[in-house]
Amino acid sequence: MTSTERPQLAVRSPADLIAAVPYLLGFHPTDSVVAVALHGRQIIFAARADLPEPSTDPGGLAGHLAGVIRRQGAEAATVVGYGQPDRVTPAVDAVRNALNVTGLHVLDALRVTDGRWWSYLCTEPDCCPPEGRRYDPSANAVTASAVSAGQVALPDRAALVAQVAPVHGPARDAARAATLRAERRLAELLEQAPDSDLLGGRALRSAGVAAVREAQRRQRRGERLDDDEVAWLSLLMTHLPVRDHAWERTDGRDRDIALWTDVLRRAEPEVAAAPGALLAFAAWRAGQGALAAVAIERTLTLHPDYSLAVLLDDLLRRGVPPSELDGWPSVGMPGVIRPRKRGRRGRR
Repeated sequence: MTSTERPQLAVRSPADLIAAVPYLLGFHPTDSVVAVALHGRQIIFAARADLPEPSTDPGGLAGHLAGVIRRQGAEAATVVGYGQPDRVTPAVDAVRNALNVTGLHVLDALRVTDGRWWSYLCTEPDCCPPEGRRYDPSANAVTASAVSAGQVALPDRAALVAQVAPVHGPARDAARAATLRAERRLAELLEQAPDSDLLGGRALRSAGVAAVREAQRRQRRGERLDDDEVAWLSLLMTHLPVRDHAWERTDGRDRDIALWTDVLRRAEPEVAAAPGALLAFAAWRAGQGALAAVAIERTLTLHPDYSLAVLLDDLLRRGVPPSELDGWPSVGMPGVIRPRKRGRRGRR
């Protein structure tokens, strides 16, 4: 499931809402059911799930979506199903009923199929004819507003997955070679650490802090890390104090998302967990739930037990808004980072 909290868009018609959904999710949905939370006429949140298979009871999915929407403090919601009616209708009906059970007013329930939309609630042929209404999102004012606000709608979810996929060909070969050099460099660092530095912990953290700060400095200047810098940084972030230092300095800024996307794509699989989790965290903070979800999927595929990724996956699935954990992470004991609710972030 994808949960997304993005800049608010005003809607005045079903066509407006349909035009807005791809920009809320970050991609054009297919074979999906989307629950859109509204406060007045403002869209404040969208949650998407794949349509269940015809033989599957949609009740569990519907209850989960309704709970996520309720958690956003919405006044009302609209349900939109994308696909053929035999699969869309049961899912939309189940989500609509689940929303009603939570006490949310369902403004409309829509089906989008082959460039047309239908309403399950409207029976007036003048506005909702039996053959549906054709729509053109490119001509809609909501689309123009979303584009002018810098929002992007990729062609489909596969295009979003491709944004976090590993590099291939010569770039992959270069990344492997750089990782071997980074491993030799790390071995030398640990060999040179003084006897008083137990297991080289201080040397590792010092090198890691320097690498994180240099990477973020370079990103602010619009400069891309070379392969050796990516390999060194990703290798050092397997040391949790280094990962936590990077986490504390990561927010939902565009440059944070760009940095960790680049590092994740060029990191070798065995060291990709930290950059993948940090990308997911930055995307979640930015309200880009779909990007956060695909980053978490890739991270957990490689490292199923990576605790930060597991934690972020839970937050995304439950639709926890970033505002609920404002100020997170905050440092408690050395090497331990705990959520701290509703505080000032105090980012450096």
